[in-house]
Amino acid sequence: MKIKMKRVACVGEAMIELSMMDGDAQINVAGDTLNTAIYLHRTAPQLTVDYITCLGSDTFSDSISAFIADQGVGNSKIKRIADGTPGLYAITTSQEGERSFTYWRSNSAARHLFSDGDFTILETYDAVYLSGISLAILPHAVRISLLEWLNKHSICLIFDSNYRPHLWESLESTQQITSAFWARADILLPSIDDEMKLFGETEEQVAFRFSCTAKFGALKRGVLGPLSLGIDVHGSYPPSLKVLDTTAAGDSFNGGYLGTILGGESQELALKIGHDLAAQVIQCRGAIIPKKGTVRLN
Repeated sequence: MKIKMKRVACVGEAMIELSMMDGDAQINVAGDTLNTAIYLHRTAPQLTVDYITCLGSDTFSDSISAFIADQGVGNSKIKRIADGTPGLYAITTSQEGERSFTYWRSNSAARHLFSDGDFTILETYDAVYLSGISLAILPHAVRISLLEWLNKHSICLIFDSNYRPHLWESLESTQQITSAFWARADILLPSIDDEMKLFGETEEQVAFRFSCTAKFGALKRGVLGPLSLGIDVHGSYPPSLKVLDTTAAGDSFNGGYLGTILGGESQELALKIGHDLAAQVIQCRGAIIPKKGTVRLN
């Protein structure tokens, strides 16, 4: 199966990132779906990739919008909220490269996304990419309205559950919404650890659940490499020999995979490029690595 598309909308929250290192803080811009949008564009610059979110009217919001444009991702659909501000988070990383986060995002302008119930901005795209974080920051009524809108339209939905418990009001709500979006999604990009945590399953149970679906995509399994969904592919995915910071490992896999598969290439190549890109990213600090370090398909 091969897929070819031209226009992709990535939907979510772009934030100010403080990366803590040796007592100092490096200021960056990041966010899970924004990270994926950037790596998607870098992998397949022939595609139009736009970012859809809400920002405030402050200088930090201006900097985020300018950063998005500088990365080659479209910012013309970003809505500005008067007196709004972006979210902020800080990353600390252990000696093993594992990350922990502290967030200040409860009043983020992105929480006003689709607050008017109007989703027509999505109609001009071939595909829409959402994550569990995209949904978690929205009021429950907006999540339901978005799902209903998607169920009435044939647009390709790409979904990664990307589970952050503190963003949700309850485990039951998270499970219900996530299951509903998995059922609607056309391309699935789950992470095995998120699914284990969210649904209380073992690695084997998660792999079995997604392997039984007829949907297309990849189950991210860290050092084990991705498991192909929807088509039988058995590749070799050597782990990175150096792990400095696992920030955006899954996001970059998604970007590399999607840039390849939406550009009309094979599932086998998409899995390899996604894995190789993630292996590069975890050797650097922060979510976004220098442009020269990524794969381009053109």
